[in-house]
Amino acid sequence: MPHFILEYTGNLKPDADIPSLLEKINNVLISYDSIFPIGGIRSRAIELQDYRVADGTEDDAFVHAMLKIGAGRTEEVKRQVCDELFEVIKDHFQELFETRYLALSMELVEFSEAGTYKHNNIHNRYRR
Repeated sequence: MPHFILEYTGNLKPDADIPSLLEKINNVLISYDSIFPIGGIRSRAIELQDYRVADGTEDDAFVHAMLKIGAGRTEEVKRQVCDELFEVIKDHFQELFETRYLALSMELVEFSEAGTYKHNNIHNRYRR
C-alpha cells in the first residue's frame, strides 16, 4: 500500500497526459518512504467510456481519485499526503480547468489490514 486509483472521463484522454500524472503521483508517494513502503505503491488510471455529468448538455468532464491506505497513519500525515496529492492533480489539470468544464475530486479510503491478502516480492528490492 498505498494504491492510487484515478477515474477520468474519456473526453479528457487526448489532452490529459495521464501517464505523466501517475508518475507525479508516485513521486509524491515515494517521498513518504518512511510512511509507505515503496514496493507497495500502485497507481492506475481507468478511462471511463460510459458516464454522464450533470444534465448531459455540455462536454463536461471529471477526474476522481482515490487513495487507499492501510490503517494506522496519523491524521496529520493523512492530511499532508492528501493535500499534496490533490495539489498535484489540480496543477496537472490547470490548463484544462481553465478551458473547459471539469470537476476534480479525491477521497481517502483507510481500511483495516484484517481481510486483506498480499503476496509481494517487490519489497525485497528496497530492503537491500
